[in-house]
Amino acid sequence: MKEIEAKTVNMDQEKLTVCVLDASTYVGFWVLKGLLSKGYPVHAAIQKNGETEIVKKIRDMEGIEEKLVVSTVDVLDYHSILEAVKGCCALFCCLDSQDGYDDKMVEMEVRGAINVVEACAQTESMEKIVFNSSLTAAIWRENICSQKDVDERSWSDQEFCRKKKLWYALAKTLSEQAAWALAMDRTLNMVSINAGLVLGPAVAKKNPGMTMSYLQGAAQMYENGVLAIVDVNFVADVNVRAFEDGSTCGRYFCFDQIVNTEQEAVKLAESLSPLISLPPRYECHGSEVHAERLRNKKLNKLVEDTAC
Repeated sequence: MKEIEAKTVNMDQEKLTVCVLDASTYVGFWVLKGLLSKGYPVHAAIQKNGETEIVKKIRDMEGIEEKLVVSTVDVLDYHSILEAVKGCCALFCCLDSQDGYDDKMVEMEVRGAINVVEACAQTESMEKIVFNSSLTAAIWRENICSQKDVDERSWSDQEFCRKKKLWYALAKTLSEQAAWALAMDRTLNMVSINAGLVLGPAVAKKNPGMTMSYLQGAAQMYENGVLAIVDVNFVADVNVRAFEDGSTCGRYFCFDQIVNTEQEAVKLAESLSPLISLPPRYECHGSEVHAERLRNKKLNKLVEDTAC
């Protein structure tokens, strides 16, 4: 991947304004909360997804938080994005379809990613993009059963995803690749956060479509040591660290555990009830430990280097 000379983010005493788009997604909301807790003025751009519980919370926060401005955007409308990022020094891009994924949603997410990056390129104050993607943009390929480790250089195979109808993985792969291509062409400073399956408070209720979309092919991920999970609060923290550290570049695999035993798989399923149901009184019998094949050395270094 072509390297872009990173601009050093201006971290003067006076915090500069940042934008979170889409702040009404599960990850976007937690990124928004993390930025506000650190004193950043935030433009929270939300898509028209109806009055979800998260949207209502953001509207309530707007009346309390002096540094929060909320606006509605359509990622297929380039000009609405331009308005949302006006005057911002950074964009935290959190594009997710809360209704799940199909082949049509793949194209929409790619178009949205292109519009977002182009809007940033046309915003004079913009210094950095933190683009939230997924580990599924890296793990899927024909020979997934091979012993080869998966790291930030890996990409999911588009044709394999199409053949297996892994629409979420395909959307994340194509949208991230499109974002990187345009960011490099426009010499934008961008990093991507490739998160595992995001867990957190009431995730089964607040993020059901995304959760089930990620878990397409879960059995194969588990058997091949690439089923990774991560707490949403950690994802949000990594977003802020990636923004504040001027040396960050490229992709960052973001996970805090690889599910590779039957006991861990059962625990995961229980945490996602009622989205996933186990037989009554299910007991673990397997003792197999699947070899872990994901590597996130870059993330570990980022967390260590930016530790308080």
